[in-house]
Amino acid sequence: MKQIKRNCWYSVVFLTTVIGANACRVPHYTGTEMKPIDHFRNQDEHEADSSIAKISYRDFFKDEMLVALLDSALKKNNDLKVALKQIEFASEGYKQSKWLNVPLVNANLANVGINRPSGNSMNGMMASQFMGQKYTMDYTSSIQISWEADIWGKLNGQKQESLVDLLKTQEAVRAIKTRLVAEVVQGYYNLLLLDRQLEISQRNLAFADSTLFILNKQVELGLANILSVQQQEVTRDQIAKRIPALEAGIQVQENALSILVGEVPGPVKRTMRLDQVESSANLSLGVPANLLSYRPDLRSSELDIRRSLATIHVARASMYPNLNITAQGGLNAFKANNWFNLPGSLFAAATGTIVQPILNGRQLKTRFEQSKIAKDQMELNFKQTMLKAVGEVSDALIQIDKLGEQLETSNLQVERSDKLVQNAMLLYKFNEATYLEVIVAQTNRLQAELDQATVKAQKINAITSLYRALGGGWL
Repeated sequence: MKQIKRNCWYSVVFLTTVIGANACRVPHYTGTEMKPIDHFRNQDEHEADSSIAKISYRDFFKDEMLVALLDSALKKNNDLKVALKQIEFASEGYKQSKWLNVPLVNANLANVGINRPSGNSMNGMMASQFMGQKYTMDYTSSIQISWEADIWGKLNGQKQESLVDLLKTQEAVRAIKTRLVAEVVQGYYNLLLLDRQLEISQRNLAFADSTLFILNKQVELGLANILSVQQQEVTRDQIAKRIPALEAGIQVQENALSILVGEVPGPVKRTMRLDQVESSANLSLGVPANLLSYRPDLRSSELDIRRSLATIHVARASMYPNLNITAQGGLNAFKANNWFNLPGSLFAAATGTIVQPILNGRQLKTRFEQSKIAKDQMELNFKQTMLKAVGEVSDALIQIDKLGEQLETSNLQVERSDKLVQNAMLLYKFNEATYLEVIVAQTNRLQAELDQATVKAQKINAITSLYRALGGGWL
């Protein structure tokens, strides 16, 4: 019988230990039940498992001036500096969380109290009888120590929450870097586009002036009427009107780019023309599952799930009994001249309490249930963020593909419109074409060249968007 009782006691102790150990451990994130995505839309299914997201911006972008601007932005951009300060802020919070298991110690250097009880009270009569006065003095210097035993891992859960907060600030910095790189690149290429549009407009303006000169000569010789000159002047003015707007756009874009790179608004040096920019031929994507390794927003969303698990654990542990131990010791005396009289004035006290929440307006239960709902929300947010990420990559792929087709057509259109202008001028000199046909050909060439530059810039920006959508090279 004794052996059976002993075995039962051992079983109870073992089960209590197992339950306590499980209650102390903060659950680990094991991933969501999201169906895996094998490849992006419009992606070659036989593509190698690699991604341009692994490539640093210094290797991905070939323009040395652009790389210099990116280097400057990542050093001087004020939004990025604010995010870096936020890492320092969260780091201090995590350092503080490491001290949650350490007892709290407070020193009461000097506490002087006076108590004047009622003369008809027991305390008043005793004070008058034993001390010969109607009031009592109390002089105390003490040290108080309090400590909460982390039996259920509540404090460890709070430390995990602080750690996740720190990691999220680091991911926020990576997200800002990725966005900053994309904004600088797109701003720089937009500047090259404006340069190209200004160049095209100035060249066509010079051609319009040349045509106008020829028409004036023909009017003087009686070979043309004044209507052709007036029509050409209108066409010339329409081209000239574009130039101030483009020049203003260039300066505004330079100012915006200067601010991004942390400089005072001013001119931005360019060493390359838009038509000299080479699009990367190798745009390896990898598999969608790799986005979790590269994209800061996905990693931040995953960290939200990890934090929600720690929050659930803290909420659950708050419903269990708390063991608090407090101790106090120091000097105490009724007279000031005995305050530091040792060892007579020494005192000490210690208390241990176990508190079990019973009825508190369902606050703890509500907190626990809400933390579980919040975890479900974080998992849904993660799935939605993943779908958006895959969608952004797919959108960029479609844009690159279709803009490539448009660019081929635009190149052919520019060639044909240039030949058309040359033929129209030649025929007009021999009176085989009207001045209206010359103007139409000239206008068509101007529009074709502007469209070509726009499509070229759009394709480059689509490649930049793809680079950002895949993670932007910030591993």
